[in-house]
Amino acid sequence: MAAGHYPAYDTPSISEIIVMDRFVILSGCSGGGKSTLLEALKRRGHHVVAEPGRRIVTEELAGDGAALPWVDAAAFARRAIAMSLADREEAASVPDTVFFDRGLIDAASALEHLTGEPALASFGRLHRYNRHVFLTPPWPEIYAADHERRHDFSAAVAEYERLCAVYPRLGYEIHILPKVGVQQRADAVCSILGIE
Repeated sequence: MAAGHYPAYDTPSISEIIVMDRFVILSGCSGGGKSTLLEALKRRGHHVVAEPGRRIVTEELAGDGAALPWVDAAAFARRAIAMSLADREEAASVPDTVFFDRGLIDAASALEHLTGEPALASFGRLHRYNRHVFLTPPWPEIYAADHERRHDFSAAVAEYERLCAVYPRLGYEIHILPKVGVQQRADAVCSILGIE
């Protein structure tokens, strides 16, 4: 997808306003336990959307690799934006809470950081999520690089610090999840949201 070529949105639609409260973001430090928490929420019967970044890396490794984050980070962020928009559209038909492992704001934040494009102004303000955003903090004891996560811990922490600033600027209330077991984290998220 070329720079700046995204679906045009002037104002949130009525359907966007209705669904935004059901869309909950799990974000934070890479390698901090987001995907594990997402799986625990899925086992509790909640609808979940896997991290766009991991899905893109898998696709790119099977293809030409042009949009891998370690090859072309801006192209990767643009693909993550497009995938996040598609994820939101697909999840709009789900009548209950939907948990997103990262999503549109993380991708827009990355693109803006990398290129200076005002992605947060156009995407972050028009495509809202539940006001409660859950962030996993840096947790070096569980951080591990792998085939799809090749950046080091310091890069993960830098991204986390950017997200800790971005979400409140967009009007979200961030909740830093404690470094505890996954079931305790899932309990904390559900308690704050008032769901089972």
